[in-house]
Amino acid sequence: MSFRDFLEQRSSEILHVQKPISKDYEIASFLKQVEPQPVVFEKIKENAYQVAGNLFCTKDTIAQYFSVPRQQVLHHIAKAIACPSTPAYVGSPPCQEVVADVNLFNLPILKHFIEDGGPYITSGIVICKHPKYGQNLDFHRLMVFKTNKMAVRVVSGRHFDTYLNELGEMEVTVCIGAPPNILLAAATSVALGVNELTIANSMQPFNVAKAMTCDLLIPAEAEFVLEGRVSRFERHSEGPFVDLTETLDVIRQEPVMTVSAISHRSNPIWHALLPGGLEHKLLMGMPREPTIFQSVNQVVPCKDVSINPGGCSWLHAIVQIEKQVEEDGKRAILAAFQGHRSLKHVFVVDQDIDIYDPLSVEWAMATRFQGDRDLVILPRERGSSLDPSASEENYLTCRVGFDLTKPLSSKGKSFTKVKYPPISIEKWLNPA
Repeated sequence: MSFRDFLEQRSSEILHVQKPISKDYEIASFLKQVEPQPVVFEKIKENAYQVAGNLFCTKDTIAQYFSVPRQQVLHHIAKAIACPSTPAYVGSPPCQEVVADVNLFNLPILKHFIEDGGPYITSGIVICKHPKYGQNLDFHRLMVFKTNKMAVRVVSGRHFDTYLNELGEMEVTVCIGAPPNILLAAATSVALGVNELTIANSMQPFNVAKAMTCDLLIPAEAEFVLEGRVSRFERHSEGPFVDLTETLDVIRQEPVMTVSAISHRSNPIWHALLPGGLEHKLLMGMPREPTIFQSVNQVVPCKDVSINPGGCSWLHAIVQIEKQVEEDGKRAILAAFQGHRSLKHVFVVDQDIDIYDPLSVEWAMATRFQGDRDLVILPRERGSSLDPSASEENYLTCRVGFDLTKPLSSKGKSFTKVKYPPISIEKWLNPA
């Protein structure tokens, strides 16, 4: 199912804004005020394109796309990572129906905040290729500063960074307007040499096609495709930018992408991804849930994982386990930190706790947790560059785990909520 097919399927849920609105600040502010309401803006003041946002803000929406229960989304992604498959190839892709002039300022690229260093592409999936390792998909924010040039934020240590350091410059494509299977696959952390398009295809099959000017395979039904080259020898200031934690990131000198071709579908729809918004958090955090699940499951039966928005969908995880021995809570904490190295705080709970309900998790902390017994502290370890409180030089942080599981046996005290007897209230509400 393509990006626009899914929009059509959800048409009754989407708010359509028909009055003209600006891509500079107005769309972003509108989306934030109505979040998580999905919106399609039909008339942009600066150009004739449509813009859609707040599309994938909840795990329930992703579950709907995959036609699985919410609790099975994690397993669906994990299975796709374990069993990738090759997408089908097509020769005349919809994403190349229209070849546009190479002028980035003609596209509906948003300015989100007054502090932004420029217009930013935030939903772009960057595809590159290494002669030894093959294709790689990743998310990189791209700041437009010229009609055909963008500064690319490249995080040190990622596969794109490895490719660029070895090759010096690379052909790349930037795909905007992709469905959740491709978005989530691009955000996964997999071994060097794994083509994330094969993971996306196992989540839900789709077609690929050859780019117009690059030796790269791209999603055939992407709404927009930008093609060009990225060089580590040409650099430009990138930022400021509001990142996942909703705080302002610093200005850096980053590699430059020079755009040589732009194509799109007929009547294309631009995917606007709010920096620090619920959609940004979900697409960043959810692909880390399977890696935490697999790591924890090696030491104790793991039932579910939620990387919740309150923790920026990056720094916090709630892990549900089937506790078998008293030390399982602490073992699960340590394994979760191994499963996602950017984690700062981990909360481990029993099966009776709803990990998607903050009140349920807080109840477990209030009734089952003792700080001098159930707290795990790992001081001064390398954490996430996204954490404003981590050290500026090397991102050192203090990792903390909370064992919120109940004891396997207790003397007199109960750690289980008592449930009211089940009744049907119909006979009291409906007239006789």
